[in-house]
This record gives sequence, structure tokens and C-alpha cells, in this order.
Amino acid sequence: MSTVHEVKSALQDLALPEKAAFFPRFFKAGKGEYAEGDEFLGVIVPDQRKVVKEYWNRISLEEIAELLSSTIHEHRHCALLMLVNKFEKAKTEKEKKEIVNFYLKHKKFINNWDLVDNSAYKILGRHAYETKDDDLLRTLSREENMWSKRMAIVATMFHVKRGEFSLLKELALYNLQHPHDLMHKANGWLLREMGNKNVAELQHFLVKNYKNMPRTTLRYAIEKFDEDLRQDFLKGRI
Repeated sequence: MSTVHEVKSALQDLALPEKAAFFPRFFKAGKGEYAEGDEFLGVIVPDQRKVVKEYWNRISLEEIAELLSSTIHEHRHCALLMLVNKFEKAKTEKEKKEIVNFYLKHKKFINNWDLVDNSAYKILGRHAYETKDDDLLRTLSREENMWSKRMAIVATMFHVKRGEFSLLKELALYNLQHPHDLMHKANGWLLREMGNKNVAELQHFLVKNYKNMPRTTLRYAIEKFDEDLRQDFLKGRI
């Protein structure tokens, strides 16, 4: 029995029919579109992590690619969790680079917020930060595909968590006029995190740019401000 077949069987054994019906509604409620034709087994993330723990070290990248090409969401999600494990346990820069290249080569299968958010930060974000390869994230942010843009935004959180905001400002400004609210939320989420690290830096950035921001981005960005200051921004009194 192949490792891919073992992983699929293990996930099937953990499937919950009531969750399989719930997951699509959950995605739509969060405006996180999943790919047309996607199916859901109904395997909760804690159970997926049990499978990952058992198989990540003996599954190959080629087999992960097979899982990623599945139409079943949990197959792809589990594949990315295993890929993250491989990246975090990689001993050499060559191994890490191979995984990053694999990720980018197969990114067409990473096509909803759940898959992006659970992988881009830990793989692309860490790689770009540690190697100073910001051009990788700039390139992703300029692709037409929304999920590539989302990858760039999520990966930039790795920089922001470490107090570096220059790339965040650049990507946030570049994507302010994106038509999808999911991007507005992502930009606001990042800006809010900037405020958690350095509120003066965020206020300075917002004073210059808040009038050009979608309402959703602004609301997320100022969420933790005092109420009076929040109202000043929302009503354009700054």
C-alpha cells in the first residue's frame, strides 16, 4: 500500500459526516471560496494533525504532490501540514529551498484561505525573512490570482511579527484597491499586527493613507485603538 493511500485511508477513517456537510457552509460564511468541485470528508484539524504526525517523515514530495492535486479539501490541507513539518525540520538551506520551490510550483492547488493561511506564513514567510528574499513576495503580490496575493500578505506577517514593516506597507498600499473583501481583511489584519508591535508606526502610516483605504481594511487596522481615536479615523477627522 502506498503512503498516499495510507494517508487517504487514515483520513477516511476519521471522517465525520456531519462535519462534511458543515465545512462548505463554514467556508461560504467566511467568504473563503473553495475550488469548484471540491469535496469534504469532514475531518477536523486536530485529527488531521494526528495523521500528519504519523506520516510526514516518510512521505515524499512526489506523494505530497499527489495529495495536493486531490479534489478533497482535507487531502490538500493534510499535504500542506506535512510540507510545513518537512520545512521546519529541514537541516540544510538546500532542503528548505527545494520545499519552497515545490510550494510555488504547486500553488495552483493552494486555492482557498484555509490552505494559504496554514502554509504561506510558515514556509514562504520564514524563507523570505531568513534569506532576505522580499522579491519573492513582491512577485506573488503582483500576480492576477487572488490566492497568490493572499500568500504574499500572509507570508509578510512573518516580517511583521519581528517588527519589520517596510514590505507590509508596500504590499498593503499595492493591494488597497483589490475588488475582493478577503484581501481588504488580510491587509487590515496585517496593519493591526503592526499596531501591536508599534502603534506609533501604524498611526503614522494611517494618517497618510487611511482616506484611500477600503472601509474593511480600515476597521480591521484600527480595531484596538481607543474609541475616540477610532471614530476620528472612521469619520475622517484626522
